[in-house]
Amino acid sequence: MAKYFDVHPENPQQRTIGNVADSIRSGALVAYPTDSLYALGCQLGNREGLDRIRSIRDLDDRHHFTLVCQNFAQLGQFVQIDNDVFRAIKAATPGSYTFILPATKEVPRQLLHPKKKTVGVRIPDHTLVQALLAEIGEPLLSSSLLLPDEPEPLTQGWEIKERLDHVVDIVVDSGDCGTQPTTVIDFSGGGAEIVRYGAGDPTRFE
Repeated sequence: MAKYFDVHPENPQQRTIGNVADSIRSGALVAYPTDSLYALGCQLGNREGLDRIRSIRDLDDRHHFTLVCQNFAQLGQFVQIDNDVFRAIKAATPGSYTFILPATKEVPRQLLHPKKKTVGVRIPDHTLVQALLAEIGEPLLSSSLLLPDEPEPLTQGWEIKERLDHVVDIVVDSGDCGTQPTTVIDFSGGGAEIVRYGAGDPTRFE
């Protein structure tokens, strides 16, 4: 049965954030709100957590997982990024974008696209997520909480607790989740390719 944490959207309770972070370090899989949709997240090296996300979402090995980062200093450890791309991404973050970039050797092999050796990264504009990332001190391995064959995403914490009670360990609810997935921009081919239109304004990359 999943633990349920109700967190203040603007001033997250530090004790609660600490409890969630400790659980993630111990291997927990958490459903948490972001500036786009709810996401499923676990510690970066948590292979079992990765497999659980794949099972919940019915994903194959070509799916791009996302490293949710606190800031650019953290993001830069995990992706290769030139000056032009850096400026383009910095102008759009924090925000509801996911960027696909060539991965560095710091990224666990099982997270990489099998052919392109790329990974998704993002810096969310969400108070709770930023507080959690600051407490953990490293990116969260994440994927949007989109259930297979479901026409609409789940955006209410209580509903996620009800539906996923036996497949996640923690549900965090701050009452301020977005309702659209991130806009996905692929920079791995040289230019900016819009892979998915979502919550982030795509016009700056068109």
